[in-house]
Amino acid sequence: MRHRLIPHAAPHAVAAAITAVVLAPLVLPGYVLRYDMVFVPRQPLNWEMVAPADALPRAVPLDALVSVTNLVAPGWLVQRIALVAIVYLAALGMARLMPTGRTLTRVAGAFAYAWTPYLAERLLLGQWGLLLAYAALPWLIAAVRDVRTGRPGGLARLVLAAAPAAVTPTGGVIALCTVAVLLPAGFAGWRRATAAAVGAVTAINAPWLVAAATSAADGRSDPEGVAAFAARAENWAGAWTALAGTGGIWNAQTVPDSRSSPLVPAATLVLLAVAVVGVRELRRRWPGGAGRLGLLAAGAFLLAAAGTGPGAPGLQRLIGTVPGAGLLRDGQKFLIPYAVLLALGVALGAEVLAGRLARRLDADAGRVALVAAALLPVAILPDLAFGAAGQLRPVRYPADWDAVAARVAATPGEVLSLPFEGYQRYGWAQDTVVRDPAPRYLDAPVLMNDALRVGDVTVDGENPRAARVRAVLDADGPLAELGVRWVLVRREPGGEPTATALAGLRPVFAGPHLELWENPAAAPPPSAPRRWPAAAAHLVAAAIVVLALLALLLGGQRSWYIPRTHEPGEVEPWPSWPRSPSLLSSARRWASSASSRRSER
Repeated sequence: MRHRLIPHAAPHAVAAAITAVVLAPLVLPGYVLRYDMVFVPRQPLNWEMVAPADALPRAVPLDALVSVTNLVAPGWLVQRIALVAIVYLAALGMARLMPTGRTLTRVAGAFAYAWTPYLAERLLLGQWGLLLAYAALPWLIAAVRDVRTGRPGGLARLVLAAAPAAVTPTGGVIALCTVAVLLPAGFAGWRRATAAAVGAVTAINAPWLVAAATSAADGRSDPEGVAAFAARAENWAGAWTALAGTGGIWNAQTVPDSRSSPLVPAATLVLLAVAVVGVRELRRRWPGGAGRLGLLAAGAFLLAAAGTGPGAPGLQRLIGTVPGAGLLRDGQKFLIPYAVLLALGVALGAEVLAGRLARRLDADAGRVALVAAALLPVAILPDLAFGAAGQLRPVRYPADWDAVAARVAATPGEVLSLPFEGYQRYGWAQDTVVRDPAPRYLDAPVLMNDALRVGDVTVDGENPRAARVRAVLDADGPLAELGVRWVLVRREPGGEPTATALAGLRPVFAGPHLELWENPAAAPPPSAPRRWPAAAAHLVAAAIVVLALLALLLGGQRSWYIPRTHEPGEVEPWPSWPRSPSLLSSARRWASSASSRRSER
């Protein structure tokens, strides 16, 4: 019994340990605020969360989901649950996806996927919604395998695994491509299963698709964004080597210091060499499935590298002319399928090499080799520990925010947030760059700058009303003519608007950090038609997820696949992994055999 408990408990223990080490600073009170990661005490639920009127739905349905969750839990708790779920489920999902019975191999896979530059850099950039897709992808691949093998409840598990990915457009596209590439053909009834799976995943992507179609924002993006958001080198080896190690993010401020080490490229080559051995073994254990996953990973890598090579001009033309193609400008974020294949390859390659070492020396030498392989990602990226070396440290909002929120809630109306920069440094947040919290803190539509400044380059936004505000500010015109009800000003030296800009406004609040001005001649808020289709899309997506959950609960298929223990050298192909006995049934068999032995005596 003890022998059977260890393989089941070890992945959970390792996932919990990785999560505790990475997110250690979250035991402190407050909110972790970094770039796109902005949580507030109570995020209101309004139409801007469901279908932004003048902006592209980059955080749809993520913002609405957070707002609904805030009805039952405060923001600090929602943030901790989300971040813990990301790291824990990424590690556990990869450990359970491993086609092996060796516990140490699963541990190596958990480290290879949950301790990566990709996770570190996107976490420091605050893109926790994208990281939900990162955590969900191993579970989605396992669910696709369940559908292919005909396991009951496979389609429901596929929908539930795709749902966390679809909370952002990028994650939704990755989930849809994963299902479309891995599922079709090769098993009985594949046409019907593929149509159902692709249709369900498309439907749970409907909230942001419909919101984009009904928004007044120009779906085309600034072509200069391709160069600004292209993958970048992190050391002497260039951008492609950084991508090969799952790094290469465009923002140098979110790259851990260890990535600049001149030894990192050598360590990356070691990982790739081990992964090559592992992918060969993966093809033997998952015939057909490994090739499909390799095709998906190769496409992800090429898309990530498109902005750095000869494909950049074509990508610029695509983004500048095709609505919605701006989703591709930060190609590095699509590396998730590649990261899955790399983690599988590294862990299986280490198992193969450890087996050879054990045959030549002894079993202990093989185990030591697997432990070393598991800890290699930590040695390459030591500063992911303890909240990326303290960078993920919670802070508290000043009382000014609650005072302003109360004033705005008492007299609802559109808010213009100044300085007119989407991302700003706040002294009370340890001078960390943070996206303006006003749209999430205030229960009102907030006009903010959607142009992005990347180094010396400013990438134009798509919001036509934001462009008008920029024109008024550049001309030092009166802000009252914009018709907004409120003007929120962050108090900082040199950042306050001129007296001419504030003409016609009256001050209603002045605190140490914020000022609030009211426009007595505010125009009625602009009408925002065609929002009900987006609301209906949200309801349809939620209904599909609820139905999938009920199907699992009522069908008795609640547990995800747990691979059975293999004998040394034994493998199973991708299409025919049978469902393994549960821990309870194993315990019953053990008790039955023990009773039989006693009766024989």
